[in-house]
Amino acid sequence: MAVRQHLIRTSPRAVWDVLADGGRCADWVGGTPSSEPVRGQWPRPGAAVRHAVRLGPVRLPGETVVRRCAWGETLELEARVGASGTARIAVELRPWGRECLVIVDGHPLRGAGRRLRDPAGELLTRLHHRAVLARLTELCEAEAAAWERRRPLGQVVARAPGPDGVRA
Repeated sequence: MAVRQHLIRTSPRAVWDVLADGGRCADWVGGTPSSEPVRGQWPRPGAAVRHAVRLGPVRLPGETVVRRCAWGETLELEARVGASGTARIAVELRPWGRECLVIVDGHPLRGAGRRLRDPAGELLTRLHHRAVLARLTELCEAEAAAWERRRPLGQVVARAPGPDGVRA
Protein backbone atom coordinates (compact mmCIF):
# COMPACT_ATOMS: atom_id res chain seq x y z
CA MET A 1 0.00 0.00 0.00
CA ALA A 2 1.38 3.42 -0.97
CA VAL A 3 0.79 6.24 1.49
CA ARG A 4 2.25 9.69 1.03
CA GLN A 5 1.71 12.95 2.90
CA HIS A 6 2.45 16.56 2.12
CA LEU A 7 1.97 19.89 3.89
CA ILE A 8 0.25 22.56 1.76
CA ARG A 9 0.60 26.19 2.84
CA THR A 10 -3.10 27.03 2.74
CA SER A 11 -6.24 26.06 4.60
CA PRO A 12 -7.94 22.67 4.31
CA ARG A 13 -10.98 24.55 2.94
CA ALA A 14 -8.93 25.93 0.03
CA VAL A 15 -7.60 22.44 -0.77
CA TRP A 16 -11.09 20.95 -0.50
CA ASP A 17 -12.44 23.56 -2.92
CA VAL A 18 -10.07 22.18 -5.57
CA LEU A 19 -10.81 18.52 -4.80
CA ALA A 20 -14.58 19.16 -4.75
CA ASP A 21 -14.59 20.44 -8.34
CA GLY A 22 -14.84 17.36 -10.57
CA GLY A 23 -14.07 19.38 -13.68
CA ARG A 24 -10.62 20.21 -12.28
CA CYS A 25 -9.34 16.67 -11.68
CA ALA A 26 -6.99 16.95 -14.65
CA ASP A 27 -5.42 20.03 -13.02
CA TRP A 28 -4.02 18.00 -10.13
CA VAL A 29 -3.97 14.36 -11.29
CA GLY A 30 -0.79 13.51 -13.18
CA GLY A 31 -0.88 11.93 -16.64
CA THR A 32 -4.43 13.10 -17.31
CA PRO A 33 -4.64 15.88 -19.92
CA SER A 34 -8.38 16.46 -19.42
CA SER A 35 -11.37 15.35 -17.36
CA GLU A 36 -15.10 15.89 -17.56
CA PRO A 37 -17.98 15.05 -15.22
CA VAL A 38 -20.14 12.23 -16.64
CA ARG A 39 -22.69 11.53 -13.90
CA GLY A 40 -23.80 12.61 -10.47
CA GLN A 41 -22.77 15.68 -8.53
CA TRP A 42 -19.07 15.59 -7.65
CA PRO A 43 -17.94 14.82 -4.93
CA ARG A 44 -21.06 12.95 -3.83
CA PRO A 45 -20.80 9.13 -3.78
CA GLY A 46 -21.55 7.64 -7.20
CA ALA A 47 -20.48 10.76 -9.11
CA ALA A 48 -17.92 10.12 -11.84
CA VAL A 49 -15.49 11.90 -14.15
CA ARG A 50 -14.16 10.57 -17.42
CA HIS A 51 -10.51 11.04 -18.29
CA ALA A 52 -7.75 9.59 -20.41
CA VAL A 53 -4.22 8.68 -19.42
CA ARG A 54 -1.40 9.14 -21.89
CA LEU A 55 1.46 6.64 -21.97
CA GLY A 56 3.62 7.92 -24.81
CA PRO A 57 1.54 7.77 -27.98
CA VAL A 58 -1.09 5.52 -26.35
CA ARG A 59 -4.20 7.10 -24.85
CA LEU A 60 -6.12 4.91 -22.38
CA PRO A 61 -9.70 5.86 -21.46
CA GLY A 62 -10.62 5.90 -17.80
CA GLU A 63 -13.22 6.81 -15.26
CA THR A 64 -13.01 7.78 -11.62
CA VAL A 65 -15.97 7.25 -9.27
CA VAL A 66 -16.48 8.77 -5.82
CA ARG A 67 -16.98 5.91 -3.35
CA ARG A 68 -16.96 7.88 -0.10
CA CYS A 69 -16.96 11.55 0.83
CA ALA A 70 -16.70 13.17 4.26
CA TRP A 71 -17.20 16.77 3.17
CA GLY A 72 -14.08 18.87 3.69
CA GLU A 73 -12.09 15.97 5.15
CA THR A 74 -11.91 12.80 3.04
CA LEU A 75 -12.47 11.86 -0.58
CA GLU A 76 -12.24 8.18 -1.53
CA LEU A 77 -12.15 7.31 -5.21
CA GLU A 78 -12.05 4.23 -7.40
CA ALA A 79 -10.13 4.87 -10.62
CA ARG A 80 -10.14 2.68 -13.72
CA VAL A 81 -7.77 3.09 -16.66
CA GLY A 82 -8.13 0.83 -19.67
CA ALA A 83 -8.48 -2.86 -18.87
CA SER A 84 -5.89 -2.84 -16.07
CA GLY A 85 -8.40 -2.98 -13.24
CA THR A 86 -9.11 -0.34 -10.63
CA ALA A 87 -7.30 1.41 -7.82
CA ARG A 88 -8.55 2.88 -4.58
CA ILE A 89 -7.32 6.40 -3.87
CA ALA A 90 -8.13 8.08 -0.57
CA VAL A 91 -7.29 11.74 -0.03
CA GLU A 92 -7.50 12.95 3.56
CA LEU A 93 -7.19 16.58 4.66
CA ARG A 94 -6.12 17.49 8.19
CA PRO A 95 -5.80 20.99 9.61
CA TRP A 96 -2.17 21.56 10.58
CA GLY A 97 -2.05 24.94 12.28
CA ARG A 98 -2.99 27.37 9.49
CA GLU A 99 -1.97 24.85 6.84
CA CYS A 100 -3.30 21.57 5.48
CA LEU A 101 -1.73 18.15 5.81
CA VAL A 102 -2.80 16.05 2.81
CA ILE A 103 -2.49 12.27 3.03
CA VAL A 104 -2.89 10.18 -0.13
CA ASP A 105 -3.36 6.43 0.27
CA GLY A 106 -3.73 4.32 -2.85
CA HIS A 107 -3.45 0.74 -3.91
CA PRO A 108 -4.75 -1.67 -6.59
CA LEU A 109 -8.25 -2.85 -5.84
CA ARG A 110 -9.47 -5.05 -8.72
CA GLY A 111 -8.03 -6.67 -11.82
CA ALA A 112 -4.46 -7.19 -12.98
CA GLY A 113 -2.98 -4.49 -10.78
CA ARG A 114 -4.24 -6.26 -7.66
CA ARG A 115 -2.64 -9.54 -8.68
CA LEU A 116 0.67 -7.96 -9.64
CA ARG A 117 1.66 -6.28 -6.38
CA ASP A 118 5.42 -5.99 -6.46
CA PRO A 119 8.16 -3.51 -5.49
CA ALA A 120 8.21 -1.95 -8.98
CA GLY A 121 4.46 -1.34 -8.91
CA GLU A 122 4.73 0.10 -5.43
CA LEU A 123 7.46 2.47 -6.60
CA LEU A 124 5.37 3.65 -9.56
CA THR A 125 2.40 4.29 -7.26
CA ARG A 126 4.57 6.29 -4.86
CA LEU A 127 6.01 8.36 -7.71
CA HIS A 128 2.52 9.04 -9.02
CA HIS A 129 1.34 10.14 -5.55
CA ARG A 130 4.33 12.47 -5.28
CA ALA A 131 3.45 14.05 -8.65
CA VAL A 132 -0.23 14.39 -7.66
CA LEU A 133 0.68 16.09 -4.38
CA ALA A 134 3.15 18.43 -6.11
CA ARG A 135 0.51 19.51 -8.64
CA LEU A 136 -2.16 19.89 -5.95
CA THR A 137 0.21 21.96 -3.81
CA GLU A 138 1.18 24.24 -6.68
CA LEU A 139 -2.44 24.78 -7.66
CA CYS A 140 -3.77 25.44 -4.14
CA GLU A 141 -0.91 27.71 -3.08
CA ALA A 142 -1.12 29.71 -6.34
CA GLU A 143 -4.86 30.21 -5.88
CA ALA A 144 -4.37 31.31 -2.26
CA ALA A 145 -1.68 33.80 -3.34
CA ALA A 146 -3.93 35.15 -6.12
CA TRP A 147 -6.77 35.61 -3.64
CA GLU A 148 -4.44 37.53 -1.31
CA ARG A 149 -3.35 39.82 -4.18
CA ARG A 150 -7.00 40.63 -5.00
CA ARG A 151 -7.84 41.48 -1.39
CA PRO A 152 -8.10 45.26 -0.85
CA LEU A 153 -5.18 46.74 1.10
CA GLY A 154 -5.84 47.05 4.79
CA GLN A 155 -8.81 44.69 4.71
CA VAL A 156 -8.58 42.09 7.45
CA VAL A 157 -10.29 38.82 6.58
CA ALA A 158 -10.46 35.28 7.78
CA ARG A 159 -8.16 32.82 5.96
CA ALA A 160 -11.11 30.60 5.06
CA PRO A 161 -14.70 31.44 4.11
CA GLY A 162 -17.35 31.06 6.78
CA PRO A 163 -20.32 28.67 6.51
CA ASP A 164 -22.09 31.10 4.15
CA GLY A 165 -19.04 31.23 1.83
CA VAL A 166 -18.12 34.81 2.77
CA ARG A 167 -14.65 35.72 3.98
CA ALA A 168 -15.12 38.15 6.86
